[in-house]
Amino acid sequence: MDISEKKIEKLEHSKNKMTATVPVSEVKKIYEEMTAEYTKSVRIDGFRPGHVPVAVLERKFGETLRLDAMGRVLEKAVDAALLDAEDKPLAYEAPTLDGEPDFAVDKDFIFSVSYDVFPHFELPSLESIFISVPSVSIGKEDVAKELEQIRERNAIVVEKTSKAVKGDIVTLNWNELDAEDKPVPGSSREDFTFELGKGLNLYKFDDEIEGLLAGESKTFNKSYKEDYEYKELAGKSVTLSVTVTKVKQKDLPALDDELAQDVSEKYKTLADLEAAVSSQLAASLDLKLRNLKEKAVVDVLLSRVSMDIPVSMVNAELDMRWESLKREMGVDSDEKMERIATYSGKTREALREDWKPAVEKAIRGRIILDKLMEAGSFIASDEDLASEYARQAEDASLSPEEVKAEYEKRQSVEYLKDQIKERKFFDSILASATASKGETVAFVDFMGHNE
Repeated sequence: MDISEKKIEKLEHSKNKMTATVPVSEVKKIYEEMTAEYTKSVRIDGFRPGHVPVAVLERKFGETLRLDAMGRVLEKAVDAALLDAEDKPLAYEAPTLDGEPDFAVDKDFIFSVSYDVFPHFELPSLESIFISVPSVSIGKEDVAKELEQIRERNAIVVEKTSKAVKGDIVTLNWNELDAEDKPVPGSSREDFTFELGKGLNLYKFDDEIEGLLAGESKTFNKSYKEDYEYKELAGKSVTLSVTVTKVKQKDLPALDDELAQDVSEKYKTLADLEAAVSSQLAASLDLKLRNLKEKAVVDVLLSRVSMDIPVSMVNAELDMRWESLKREMGVDSDEKMERIATYSGKTREALREDWKPAVEKAIRGRIILDKLMEAGSFIASDEDLASEYARQAEDASLSPEEVKAEYEKRQSVEYLKDQIKERKFFDSILASATASKGETVAFVDFMGHNE
């Protein structure tokens, strides 16, 4: 299609506005092609199929014809006008028509569309990057704690006839009761199992359950503060009727060579297991410290870049987070998810606003990294892939060929290549960055802290 005039303006938020003119000759051409289609398909009394005069069509379908013609002209004109544009529209959102342009078959058609484009920005300097890294070490107590968790995982659970005490596994049924001591509809729960003393239940009724035997029932009142973690109970008092159905105790294995052998055939002695635990904790610490360093580097780079993120790009990421939340909650509709969010005192829009700053930061960081890696010509060679397959194979007790086959099966090889390129990029940055020692943090606190 011929475009006689075109002008592109840069707007804020990485948006462009294009104004274009379609000459009347092109407008007439498309209009005539369209009316020819109508003539072949339209049935009007008094006229044979394919012989309906255009004048009759225009009298009967005037506005419909005009709108259809304008839509066809717009579709072809936008594609033609943007064909050689330096900044192409992003795929997140189609170009939107500005206002209501004047369209007629007998004159040039002038229109404007707005569309999001990829942000323009200057790449940040990679010099003089200073980061702070906390001082964390692994102590004997950290190894001991991990060994205790291994004992927990290998414990044998057996039923007991004595009273429930902290550490026991209790199964029970409950009901909330109203003022007349009748069950509150929808409040019942059967066969709820939890470890007594850890507070891993909605009502935090561990203390009230302690001392009960299997088969015993108890009715009691519980009151909750205004800032209680579960909104549905915050500031309320409830009456609960509870029946214990089972009480089980955990028999922990001794911390000895036999336990080490039960954990894995790789270990022959308790010393072997302790050495492996120390090594695993060290690897976990190194990985978390590395992630922390990478985030600190990204923060420095973000501070050096001014970038206007397109609204459609942010909205697309927010939509993905909403869908991810639905999957995590096992919800199959927006309506159900919105009801769940409402229970927590949030609307869908409020959640999106809460997520927005982190989403915008993540998008900026991702764009900067991609452009810097592209500028640095980082690659993931076949040798790099082979080394990564071998490393993951050792961790998972598989062969490198099995790991490779799994990546190929999931069509994730390109994703792995991107990870390798990103690791190389950060290797190069961290090699020249200045890392100062931050505050001393206990291993358990550092590993338990979510960034």
